[in-house]
Amino acid sequence: MKNTLKHITILLAMASVLVSCGPEEITFLRGKVKFETIAVTAKIPGRIADVFVTEGQQVKKGDTLAIIDLPEVAAKLAQVAGAIKAAEAQLLMAHNGATNEQIAQIDGKLDAAKAQLNFAKETFSRVQNMFQDSLVSSQKMDEIRMKLKMAKAQVSAIEAKKKDVLNGTRKEIIAQANGQLARAKGVEQEVLVATGEQYIIAPANMSIETITLHKGELATPGYTLFNGYELSSLYFRFTVNEAKVYDYKIGQELVVVNPYTKKEFPCKIVAIKQLARYADITSTSPLYKLSEAIYELKLLPLKAIVTGDLYLNATVLIQ
Repeated sequence: MKNTLKHITILLAMASVLVSCGPEEITFLRGKVKFETIAVTAKIPGRIADVFVTEGQQVKKGDTLAIIDLPEVAAKLAQVAGAIKAAEAQLLMAHNGATNEQIAQIDGKLDAAKAQLNFAKETFSRVQNMFQDSLVSSQKMDEIRMKLKMAKAQVSAIEAKKKDVLNGTRKEIIAQANGQLARAKGVEQEVLVATGEQYIIAPANMSIETITLHKGELATPGYTLFNGYELSSLYFRFTVNEAKVYDYKIGQELVVVNPYTKKEFPCKIVAIKQLARYADITSTSPLYKLSEAIYELKLLPLKAIVTGDLYLNATVLIQ
């Protein structure tokens, strides 16, 4: 009995020593490494002619990611070139006025009209004498008079046309020719823009995470061809409950630690916002009471971080 009591006393003493000598409890705020996402889409329809990148590859802004095949572009360019030449020729004719051949044709028509007018005058004179002698009816006289008026009107019309041609082309005709040329050049510009859009270009320095279409597949306007992350947009995301959020302020500087490499990264809080759903924190934080509001801290590094020091969705800590 005495030995048993002695053993119990020793065990209690040892437990007391272990408790008193235990390490100081340290708590960490857990977060994740994030990047801004980039979606590269097609602007024109066509089939993928070639893809120059692979998933996981890092590319620079301006690099060609893929080419879309547009077989109808060459045909449209040829059509537009023809339309521009025709419009330019029309405008040149409008500025230069009628040719010698056109003037000669008008002179021929005018001579013919004058000959008809002279004949109509002679006929009118003979019929008028006959009418005075009561040899023709009043109706016949009226018909001859009408033919004379028509012959005079025809001569006047051709003379007016010749005068218009000799004085130069009317302004509205030149304006019309200019409009046709501008329209043809506008179509040409549209085709050239479409030609440029067949090259899918990286909009920023980024890593290619997913490629949705491959060579030979059909791309439609607005369809996402590549998903990736902008390399210069790294930030840290932490979630805290409302009891702890008052410990942090926008602009506050903190040190973020990679728990695996022990590297430290000085950062600054740039945003604090409430999360709409409790489920948003389950991947980065311990369980919280459902009644508590949850907030997100967004931290930006104060210095550039070398590629490979941190990876997307890797865990980081704030002590």
